Amino acid sequence: MASNVHEYTVSELSFALKRTVEDAYGLVRVRGEISGFKRAASGHVYLALKDDKSVLDGVCWRGTASRLAFRPEDGLEVICTGKLTTYPGRSKYQIVIEQMEPAGAGALMALFEERKRRLEAEGLFDPARKRKLPFLPRTIGIVTSPTGSVIRDMLHRLAERFPSHVLLWPVAVQGESAAGQIARAIRGFERVEPRPDLLIVARGGGSIEDLWSFNEEIVARAVADSTIPLISAVGHETDTTLIDHVSDRRAPTPTAAAEMAVPVRNELATGLHALGERQMHAFDRMLTHAARHVEGLARGLGEPRMLLDLATQRLDDLGERLRLRSPLLVLEERRERVDQRMKRIAEIVADRLRHSERSLAAIPEARLAALAERRIADDAKRLEALSKLLESLGHRRVLERGYALVHRTADDTLIASSEAAAGETAMEIEFHDGRLRVEPVREGREPRPRGAKPRPAEKPGEQGRLL
Repeated sequence: MASNVHEYTVSELSFALKRTVEDAYGLVRVRGEISGFKRAASGHVYLALKDDKSVLDGVCWRGTASRLAFRPEDGLEVICTGKLTTYPGRSKYQIVIEQMEPAGAGALMALFEERKRRLEAEGLFDPARKRKLPFLPRTIGIVTSPTGSVIRDMLHRLAERFPSHVLLWPVAVQGESAAGQIARAIRGFERVEPRPDLLIVARGGGSIEDLWSFNEEIVARAVADSTIPLISAVGHETDTTLIDHVSDRRAPTPTAAAEMAVPVRNELATGLHALGERQMHAFDRMLTHAARHVEGLARGLGEPRMLLDLATQRLDDLGERLRLRSPLLVLEERRERVDQRMKRIAEIVADRLRHSERSLAAIPEARLAALAERRIADDAKRLEALSKLLESLGHRRVLERGYALVHRTADDTLIASSEAAAGETAMEIEFHDGRLRVEPVREGREPRPRGAKPRPAEKPGEQGRLL
């Protein structure tokens, strides 16, 4: 039986439903929890919004996804604005998301606190991991937007404090792609030449949604893995992001980060000048103290010139004494000591003889004769010993060792120096076995022939003259 109902093809009906849905729900706002979040290779984002009873598929085209202020993820409650449409290929309806925002600050803060607890449990916030900032970095790497007032303010503050070499890595600081760019910039500075001594990640103020890129886990882990000391300078003083807890130092503003990065050159110059003045004063005090110490030592030592004069005088005296103490003088001194000893012996003998004369009167003649013989024998032995001592101390023993005496022929006195011998016409040299007459050679006069007979030596028992 024929029907009057219009017959549609599948495609006609599917596209008719599509137009009906889009006309009826061309602009809707839907609140739900993200589930099954997925980013395709094309850049489009696919997800589902759900509540406790229903599920609504959603799609966010690449252009819109790149402009999102935060990174969507499963479990986050959001409010999506868009239009409903159908997908004829699968007989499904879905929302085309044109705008997405967290369902209030409470949802983002809950996500923030959950990430914070997890990263803190991993030790990324440990104070022991934080490194000391370099005192005067030669190169500073800055991760921020190349436009806007943030980079201009930072460069201006660096220039007026201490001009430094700055490397800028431009990134987006807001939107769904910003987190990836910031993380790549932080890791990329590790391979830059010259490698920066300090990094600054900076952004101006904004809402929690605007700053959400700096709360992404990918950025926090890049900061934690950086081997270069890093300052986070995101937002204003009251704003707190996840990288503030991971970085080595947090600055309340980007301008404050520039102030932390470098000291004031004028203050350094003033400090160096003050240190130089202190060093010079300390050096002057040290020299003054040393000079006073040396002066004290000098007063204890006496006048150097006087000390030198005394030493010179002592040297002259010793030289004179050395010159005077010739072998002849030594012999004369020993002869005088022997004469004194002989005189003393003679006095002792005379005293004993007088004592003996007094004692002899009382001694019998026979005993007296025995005592006399014994005394004569003892005295003979003592005299013999003294004679040997006198002979050993006599000048002939000295002559036997190779010395000689020079006599004037006229009066047989000794000549003690070459100066005294210069005026003599004839001299006699006394050796241990005799004398030899010599005459000095004069200009224009032939020397007398040699061969004169030596004078006989003095008898052994006689005491010769030394001078």
